[in-house]
Amino acid sequence: MKKIIITTALMLAASLLFAQRFAYVDSEYILSNIPEYNEAIEEIDELSIRWQKEIEERFQEIDRLFQRFQAEAPLLSEDMRRRRENEIIEKEREAKELQKKRFGSEGDLFRRRQELLRPIQDKVFSAIEKRATDRNFEFVFDRSDNANILFADPRRDISNDILNDLGLRPGARRTVEFSPQLQQTEQPAVERNVNVRSR
Repeated sequence: MKKIIITTALMLAASLLFAQRFAYVDSEYILSNIPEYNEAIEEIDELSIRWQKEIEERFQEIDRLFQRFQAEAPLLSEDMRRRRENEIIEKEREAKELQKKRFGSEGDLFRRRQELLRPIQDKVFSAIEKRATDRNFEFVFDRSDNANILFADPRRDISNDILNDLGLRPGARRTVEFSPQLQQTEQPAVERNVNVRSR
């Protein structure tokens, strides 16, 4: 009796598993085909470079002040030496504060990134959610960076559908990349023309 119950439960679980509908997207591919996203990334990169240069200039100035201080220290009075040391320490503290303000975990760059990218990511997520609801998908996986998906049937990739739903034209797709072990055992799968974008 116990075996019958266990067997029935396993068969029921297996049938439920096979009855589930799923799809996957490549969020990197989707985002890379959104012009606003690429423009936002460019703006963020430019800000990062500009702010990094500003901080590097401050630290270079501190280095110059320190070198000059070391050269002149033997000639300075104790009071003057202390004032110059404090000036250097204060400038270094200010530079570190600026670095934290710009690049810290809640810094200007993080906030600007959120401000520019969050609406785009939300729009993509909403499109994925709508497509999943309309097509009765129970799961939609993200394949970007091959996130632990060893193989994905290209027929289950709805990335281009999402781009179409967003009113965008899909870009070039890539071929599936396999690990060397899988390439040896799954050679025919690599030779097929699969509909997943290249890196």
